[in-house]
Amino acid sequence: MTPTLVRHQSRTASAPPAGTTERARDWAEIQERMLVPLIEAAYERLDVGPATRLLGLGCGSGLGLLMAASRGATVTGVDCPERAARLALARERLAPGPGHEVAAKTGAARLVTGGPGDAAEPGGAPYNVITAFEPVGCAAGDTEGLVPALEAAVALAEHGSAVVLAGWGPPERCATSAVLRVATRLTSRLNDAPRWRPSLRDDLEDVAARAGLKPDGSGRVACPFGYADLDSAIRGLMATGAFDAAARATDQAQVEKELVEALHGHVRRDGTVWMANVFRYLIARTP
Repeated sequence: MTPTLVRHQSRTASAPPAGTTERARDWAEIQERMLVPLIEAAYERLDVGPATRLLGLGCGSGLGLLMAASRGATVTGVDCPERAARLALARERLAPGPGHEVAAKTGAARLVTGGPGDAAEPGGAPYNVITAFEPVGCAAGDTEGLVPALEAAVALAEHGSAVVLAGWGPPERCATSAVLRVATRLTSRLNDAPRWRPSLRDDLEDVAARAGLKPDGSGRVACPFGYADLDSAIRGLMATGAFDAAARATDQAQVEKELVEALHGHVRRDGTVWMANVFRYLIARTP
């Protein structure tokens, strides 16, 4: 599987703006791979394979889907219209070559723009694995949209299907937590901006309970954030969207300056950037 630390060639002097294809490529080429250990651990625990019919919520540029498909699973990914650029990259990954958009919709891999309810396939078998790999537990209110999404997805799954939720580990085990606080500091004058908060031990269990799911095991996985250099680190972190409100409150140059300062202690002698993190996953079951 793709290694965590890769050499990335900078294309511009600063990170590209939100919603652009270049921003989506920064996500796909730099940041998305950081959760590969967590995704692999969850798939291994569930024995994801040819019998798996997987629905990926917030599938982004499709790395989690690709990893499941490589195990023989039939996969469907869904994401919102605001992430259309990421979904376009997912189509390239899952069905490369001429006519990939049609193939991605009609073959073993389907990609859907919209909400979980739009992922229903008339006449198709129900899903037996649902994944939500976008980690919760680093911003106030970051679980609010997840609960209704899970409720809609559960309606498309068979009884007892596995649901995988992901979240940040304890702040003292996540070096990136201090970097994420930059966004909160720069948006202090915006009432509607997301605020960093320390992850709580039962974040994932709380989401599962609110969505009517029954917990069935959990685990912790080391997911270090490794970057080839400061430029790659800034582009990768900006691609998460966590600093978009800060860029609106100040400007992107100020955000990137603050990020350089926050990352200073994580730059190694060879110029690479390394932050040790621990993430959690929860396996829950549909009613």
